[in-house]
Amino acid sequence: MQEKSTRYRQYSEHLQRKFGHKVYKLPVNLPGTCPNRDGTLGRGGCIFCDEEGAGFECLPNSLSVKQQIQKNRDFFKKRFNAGGFVVYFQAFTNTYFPLEQFKENIYAAAAEQDVVGISISTRPDCINEQYLDFLEALANSTNLDINIELGLQTVNYHTLHTINRGHTLAEFIDAVQRIKRRNFEICCHIILNLPWDNEIDVIENAKILSALGIHYVKLHSLYVVKGTVLAEMYQRQEFTIISLEEYIERVVSFLEFLDPNIVIQRLVGKGPQDNQLFSNWSTSWWKIKQSIEGVLEERNTWQGKKFNYLNGKACFPALD
Repeated sequence: MQEKSTRYRQYSEHLQRKFGHKVYKLPVNLPGTCPNRDGTLGRGGCIFCDEEGAGFECLPNSLSVKQQIQKNRDFFKKRFNAGGFVVYFQAFTNTYFPLEQFKENIYAAAAEQDVVGISISTRPDCINEQYLDFLEALANSTNLDINIELGLQTVNYHTLHTINRGHTLAEFIDAVQRIKRRNFEICCHIILNLPWDNEIDVIENAKILSALGIHYVKLHSLYVVKGTVLAEMYQRQEFTIISLEEYIERVVSFLEFLDPNIVIQRLVGKGPQDNQLFSNWSTSWWKIKQSIEGVLEERNTWQGKKFNYLNGKACFPALD
């Protein structure tokens, strides 16, 4: 049984242990795009993605990398007394820039004061050996902690097609293998209430991420932003969104089947405040987080409670 405070591996506690002091992420917003928008793979992007490319909480991308880091660093130092920072290249697909431009962006972050790590958000089909070569050399020369965040959303490849991700599960597996060969940590983004997924998909998400040895997970619920394809489908009532109670059930099931060594960066996300048709059942993300933690405690369950399916599960009786 897990202690109340360790029913799942929390990111803030992990950072404190890893670096020995308070560390916060500083988001950086670059004026980029992705191959699923510019015609390389498709147009319009994922059906839930708006023009800001998940960068709605960032500073304007008209500011330089240096300017964004400095403004955010000053804020976090004053408000949270932070002692170190992970620069988070958040919006769009950050390994889709031309290689030399990508290097310039990363070098700019690496040169800033109090930066202990760099986190790069990208797509599984935009992981390339040349970019990894550069990041590996940078990590070796600077001792920066570099990790890569991959947007997957679901392991259900039928749903991936429905939401117009532009890649399948295979590209994700390939990206994970290439990144792990360089010893970079990996964070995976998962949406647990996609209307085309069910409880089986939720559990399979946890199992596949565990089997692949993912290091971090970001969970978030589906939000519907005005002006997206998803918004049009929502207004035509082409799908329904599960209840908040069912979302909490899905998170609990996901955690129970997840490798207890995987760190949870978040249990629920935040959608853009002023441009949405639906987000988090009109409930504070903090209240949802507390509700999930409350259910874990009430049921005396925890992350990894059902993590018993790897290393030849069928052999277990014969080994007793």
